[in-house]
Amino acid sequence: MGKRDNRVAYMNPIAMARWRGPTQSVGPTIQDYLNRPRPTWEEVKKQLENKKTGSKALAEFEEKMNENWKKELEKSREKLLSGNESSSKKRERKRKKKKKSYRSSSSSSSSDSSSSSSDSEDEEKKQGKRRKKKKNRSYKSSQSSTHESESESKESVKKKKKSKDETEKEKDVRSLSKKRKKSYPDDKPLSSESSSESDYEEDVQAKKKRRCEEREQAKEKVKKKKKKQHKKHSKKKKKKSGSSHKSR
Repeated sequence: MGKRDNRVAYMNPIAMARWRGPTQSVGPTIQDYLNRPRPTWEEVKKQLENKKTGSKALAEFEEKMNENWKKELEKSREKLLSGNESSSKKRERKRKKKKKSYRSSSSSSSSDSSSSSSDSEDEEKKQGKRRKKKKNRSYKSSQSSTHESESESKESVKKKKKSKDETEKEKDVRSLSKKRKKSYPDDKPLSSESSSESDYEEDVQAKKKRRCEEREQAKEKVKKKKKKQHKKHSKKKKKKSGSSHKSR
């Protein structure tokens, strides 16, 4: 099976354009743009002056708005001032009325108050003393209750700490006794409370000794293995050398 021919004929675009001829222009050309009507220098100056001065209608409108705004501000100021003046006048009238009523009541009650003032003062003094006594009693009772609560809380904290320490000590002693039973089953159990610290030190020293002994034993085993391997290797060499002499 042969390959399919996918080749396409090449067409030169410049040659094709020449063969087609001149194209029809759509829209204005460059010459039309260059020959467009342009304003003179005098017309340009007039336009700039008009822009700087601005429109008269807009200026008149702004002036009218400013005048209306000023009138509204004056009206609102007058209202506020009149309201403040009226409120101040009302307050002054109320004060004068109060003063008059107080003077009239004081003149009428001066005779009655002179007789009852002594009794009322005595009663107030007695009530003040009673209140002070009650306050002192309540303050003392509150202080005593706070001291008691603080002492109880401290005692409870101390008891908890002691119980925790005792439980921890018992756990340590039990663990040491279990370890000793495992390591020394024939030994007799000792008193845990009296010699806990000495037992712990002895256990540590015994562990160290055991570790050293185990290391020495491992080293000796390695040395023995090396010696055995060396002997086997030397025997094999001797056998090989003897067989080679015999063959010769």
